[in-house]
Amino acid sequence: QVQLLESGGGLVQPGGSLRLSCAVSGSIFSINAMGWYRQAPGKQRELVAVITSGGNTNYADSVKGRFTISRDNAKNTKYLQMLSLKPEDTAVYYCYARLKFYNGLAYRDEDYWGQGTQVTVSS
Repeated sequence: QVQLLESGGGLVQPGGSLRLSCAVSGSIFSINAMGWYRQAPGKQRELVAVITSGGNTNYADSVKGRFTISRDNAKNTKYLQMLSLKPEDTAVYYCYARLKFYNGLAYRDEDYWGQGTQVTVSS
């Protein structure tokens, strides 16, 4: 069974840093794209950052210059390095992946979500 396993959330002071990790466990053919979304209380889930299989990245304007998404293809893992954290970054962060499967006859793409990890930025 395929799962996205997240880690790295926690409590940090303003100006601090955290690194989130998301590993794909289970048998897949390839990863099309992986990203991070976040949802703060009372707000809609929003895209934070995404990285494609080709290595292209995209960031929300609110995190540009502070957050960096990267990946380790050998480990099917991606990371979100968060620097200069602000109280408004407080949210539950969700790992997302569009995965490709092959059953010997056909390919199919499926979207997967992690369980979410809490990031709290507070003094």
